[in-house]
Amino acid sequence: MVAVAALLFHWSLPSRLPTEEQYRSVSAILGTEARPGDAVLLYPWWTERVRLFAPPSVSVVGYLGSDRDPLTSFSRIWVLAQPNLPRSDVNAFQRDFLPGRSRLGEPRAFGNLELALYRNELYRPAVFSSVSAVASARVYIETPGAARVECPYDGSAHRCPGSERLRVAAEWHELTFQPRYCLWMRPPGGTRRLVTEFRDLPVGERLVLEAGIVGEYATRTDPSLTTTRVGVADAATGNEILGVSIPRGIEGVRRAERSGSSLPPVVGAKLWIQSDNPTMRDTCVELTSDRAPGGSG
Repeated sequence: MVAVAALLFHWSLPSRLPTEEQYRSVSAILGTEARPGDAVLLYPWWTERVRLFAPPSVSVVGYLGSDRDPLTSFSRIWVLAQPNLPRSDVNAFQRDFLPGRSRLGEPRAFGNLELALYRNELYRPAVFSSVSAVASARVYIETPGAARVECPYDGSAHRCPGSERLRVAAEWHELTFQPRYCLWMRPPGGTRRLVTEFRDLPVGERLVLEAGIVGEYATRTDPSLTTTRVGVADAATGNEILGVSIPRGIEGVRRAERSGSSLPPVVGAKLWIQSDNPTMRDTCVELTSDRAPGGSG
């Protein structure tokens, strides 16, 4: 009985899967109607084949938990669904996705693909991104009571003396199955700090710091591993603006934010990382400033 059920499943599966022509039809719609700032969200999240056909100008989003991601960087979201797949639960998807979104027009069907456009009311335009500004930043190792060690920029990364892993660069990394484009920062060890300094950081309506240990290192609980601290300080006064701590064994993103109204319109900011033991403390860091649509900043 199990064998027969398996055969029936595989026999019916091709009729549930999209054809190449259906993917091309979706690609044509996106090519003519998508705008800068749009994204395509996949349902289910693992239906990745559309990446082969999507226009390069449109970001394709699909990872475990992406249904609940606010996707604040995107003003509109195209949901590309495959509702005919076995065990597809569109209602469960909508419970996670719809809060903060409103549909624009009616869904369009292309065989086994369904395309619908939504306004993302959670969208917040960026005023500043550490990833975008990293090339113009100053990077150095800061040791209490000693001179700074500069980490010059070579066109792709700020590289510090002594180790290839001791660098600051905009790179793709995975945090709990989610790909993120962030600053790779690894603590130099001891009381030393790796600092990325931004001379003129424009402050919008809020300043947000996010950080997490990358990949498989996040789950490690070896007793020798030490808490990683990531912070933002005023470059002129040294006063802390934001900070997060990442103990060993903690997965995902640690987040802190601060209202822009409590800060000057432009600040010099030092984004730093420290951990007594730098082993397996490779960290994905993002510092952003944003505003509500139509807001000031």
